[in-house]
Amino acid sequence: MAPRANWKGFLRLSLVTCPVALYPATSESEKISFNQLNRQTGHRIKYLKVDADTGDEVPNEDIVKGYELEKGQYIEVTKEELEELALESTRTIEIDEFVDKSDIDPRYLIRPYYLRPDGKVGHDAFAVIRETIREMNKVAIGRVVLTNREHIIALEPMDKGLVGTLLRYPYEVRSEQEYFDEIQNVKVTKDMLDLAKHIVNQKAGNFDPEKFEDHYESALIELINQKRAGKVIRPKERPKGENVVDLMEALRQSVSRESAPAKIGKPAKKVKKAAAGQKEMLMPIAGKKPAKEAISKKPAAGARRKSA
Repeated sequence: MAPRANWKGFLRLSLVTCPVALYPATSESEKISFNQLNRQTGHRIKYLKVDADTGDEVPNEDIVKGYELEKGQYIEVTKEELEELALESTRTIEIDEFVDKSDIDPRYLIRPYYLRPDGKVGHDAFAVIRETIREMNKVAIGRVVLTNREHIIALEPMDKGLVGTLLRYPYEVRSEQEYFDEIQNVKVTKDMLDLAKHIVNQKAGNFDPEKFEDHYESALIELINQKRAGKVIRPKERPKGENVVDLMEALRQSVSRESAPAKIGKPAKKVKKAAAGQKEMLMPIAGKKPAKEAISKKPAAGARRKSA
């Protein structure tokens, strides 16, 4: 079952319109999160909304938004006034133009969403818009209002649906010159470049997200399991960066190391999937169904996740 839609409205290409729903394409709910505790009592910390001057707690119905003109002077803006600013994109994603995907600077990318028809009607119109984008090999650019702000959204086909990626506005992207101006102009010799290219060729592969393991998440699980088992936690030695004196020699040694055959009898290290760490916990995550392959197995000793 798909999660609850973040937004519902209409997708429109000129006079072709269909009802659609927008869903988050990513989730961080599987990551370990922590509560803040009072070290003295072990109780959870509770946050209250209080008046900065009186210290009195303020109920939600008495809280309004305010823009600070100068220190201590605010312009109050009510929820009703913000709703009066309702734009066309509040209810409709209007496709304004089509661009090449390569034209979109990756710095402008924020987060992806899945877009699909909402309900039983409009599937024909949705298919027309989707297949037009696919056939033209373009990305459709439109606008959508999420969390009371209008965003640019880039739409492209994926299977039977569309993926919409929110884009930043130019004022949100910092200029690279502020950071790159002081980089020295270094002449890289052909020999160095050839050696470096050889290393790249040795490491060449295809992007497969299943290859990657969240090492920090795995380390957190191990830490929690050890503390739950009452083991003493000893700090590990941090890796030290090496000061490269002879760059050419370092490149040559790198080429030799990457080209060296694997040792016979030493099995290749298996890469864990991102969600594999969850099975190492003693207790399942609250509210989550156990994986099919783990139902018949006895859970391993470990720790229980805590939600924030």
